[in-house]
Parts: sequence; structure tokens; C-alpha cells
Amino acid sequence: MDENPQPEEPANLKYLRLLVTILTGTMIAGLLVIIALFVIRFSDRPAPVPGAITLPDGSTPAAFTMTDKWYAVVTARDEILIFDRNSGMLRQTIKIETPN
Repeated sequence: MDENPQPEEPANLKYLRLLVTILTGTMIAGLLVIIALFVIRFSDRPAPVPGAITLPDGSTPAAFTMTDKWYAVVTARDEILIFDRNSGMLRQTIKIETPN
């Protein structure tokens, strides 16, 4: 005869344990899908950056940004040079006024 009989689990507890197990599996699968989508989306192709940018004489680049239609270079002389994305031609020069 068994000296320490195990009490029978209530049906509610078995059902709850099943639901928690299913939820855990669903959450793990969802997290793996999200990670896979991030990897696929961000490793798809690199951002198209111009191969070479010709700056006016004496300009030293300090920062770079771009959109679908143009890209801009901020120079050390406090200017923003905006270039056409397709032709590479200088479209606009913006002088940044600095307070004294």
C-alpha cells in the first residue's frame, strides 16, 4: 500500500495548466516570427548611398543625411549643401547663422 498517496488534481487546475502551456508556446512562436521578420526586413538591402560626393573647395563634411529625392551634407563652415539624388548636382546652399 502507498504511504503517501498523491491527491487528485482538480479538473480546473489541469485545464489552467494546459491553457498556460498553450499561451507560453504561442508567445514564444510569436516572438520568433517577429525576430525573423526584423532580420528579413533589415538585411534585405543596404541603403543606397552615393558613391562619391564632390564638395566645393575648402568644404569639410561634418554630417550627412538623405531622402528619396536629395541628400545633404553639413559642412564644418556651418553650411548645408543640398544635392540632387539622381544627378548629384548641387541644388541649394543654406548658410547657418550662429548667434554671437
